[in-house]
Amino acid sequence: MRISSSLLRAQVESALRGRVPAPFQFRSRQAPDRVPVGLAKIDALAGGLPRGELTEILGGASCGRATVLNAALAALTARREVCALVDAQDAFDPWSAQAAGVELRRLLWVRCHGLEPALRAADLLLHSGGFGMIALDLSDLPPPAVRRVPLSYWFRFRRAVEDTPTVLLVLAQESYAQSCASLVVDLSQAGFGGSGYGIGEASPDSTNVCLH
Repeated sequence: MRISSSLLRAQVESALRGRVPAPFQFRSRQAPDRVPVGLAKIDALAGGLPRGELTEILGGASCGRATVLNAALAALTARREVCALVDAQDAFDPWSAQAAGVELRRLLWVRCHGLEPALRAADLLLHSGGFGMIALDLSDLPPPAVRRVPLSYWFRFRRAVEDTPTVLLVLAQESYAQSCASLVVDLSQAGFGGSGYGIGEASPDSTNVCLH
């Protein structure tokens, strides 16, 4: 028995009613608001960190990840926005952050001890709403363990932050979110203070910034 396209569309719309508004209506994607973080290279190349999207900050030890994290936290807490940091290995240094200008009274620091608790905490915070930024720091976890996280997790995070005013920042040694990240900042082993940089389109929906 054949079903007409109009009848099939009506059935799909009925099944999704209340969960997905206008599932067959095309939505043009608007450029996201971006938050300048006070770091000249990132602000100049990317315009800051995008709200409602996932950003990855990548690099090895002593590459400047903490500098970027603290600058972003300082910029957003200075705007009186509450931020959350999910710290997978309890490595955050609040004294250094405070010296960098972070208002600690506006920061929720979730101290985890492993990958799974960190992912659960990030998921809970993303769905609770109300944060200017949620940072998920996986920097000190071994890459083989994080590579085993299914891509569906990153899709879930991307969908949860979509159309919200929240910056979702993931700090790691390498890219795990892949196409789910709209902005990827790759810090070189030479450190964030290096003078060279490059920028290129990683995909039609994402931007890849390399700082050398």
